[in-house]
Amino acid sequence: MDADVYLRMAAQEEHHWWFVGRRQIIAQQLQRLQLAPDATILEVGAGTGGNLALLSRFGKVQALEPDAGARELVARNRGVTLTPGSLPHDVPFAEGSQDLVVALDVLEHIPDDDESLRQLHRLLRPGGQLLLTVPACAQLWSEHDEQHHHQRRYSAGELKQLLQATGFEVTRCSHFNTLLFPLIFCVRMLKRLLGSRAPDDRMPAPWLNRLLLGVLLLEKRLLGLGLNLPFGVSILLVARKKANAK
Repeated sequence: MDADVYLRMAAQEEHHWWFVGRRQIIAQQLQRLQLAPDATILEVGAGTGGNLALLSRFGKVQALEPDAGARELVARNRGVTLTPGSLPHDVPFAEGSQDLVVALDVLEHIPDDDESLRQLHRLLRPGGQLLLTVPACAQLWSEHDEQHHHQRRYSAGELKQLLQATGFEVTRCSHFNTLLFPLIFCVRMLKRLLGSRAPDDRMPAPWLNRLLLGVLLLEKRLLGLGLNLPFGVSILLVARKKANAK
């Protein structure tokens, strides 16, 4: 991603409705995984480190990040050293070393997503789990995706097929950011029509930020009931490396 995107992320991820809401949804899902207290957890594409404190509640965390500027921000702001490296071929962790691999809005940045998933599969022990989120719905492609250097947006069907083809057993796949989908779709189509290049990820006014977070947390309740939402701006997927896999 561009340097200014990382700077905005570092400034906003503690309070912006999207980051706060996504972390709460991820926390809920992590609780459902019933990890051992000493689980080994690897976050791939840790960005500016906004998920590290959450993940540390569930096990021993290591993190990989390709961007030197992002790693510097994490070291300066959080006192944490991230491991340099990138998918699919520069991942300095041992085969079968992880109980859980987490990739939150990472896969869409990588040209070779197929080989990247094979690498994540290699890192997991048999029975280990993968938790990932990706942007959904190709029709939502916008300047936002260009600025974030996305390669694609996924459909749930193609994402599940990709995971299954690389040896994973998909245990959950749901959209989220569903209730706001009509609003986001209309805003992005209007910006496309007007040729606007204004970023979508600016910090909203406090009252609006609270309102948008409240909507996303309503979806958290639905997801907590085990419901899989049929459409949305993003996809949450959990998969397992089969116990007999090599």
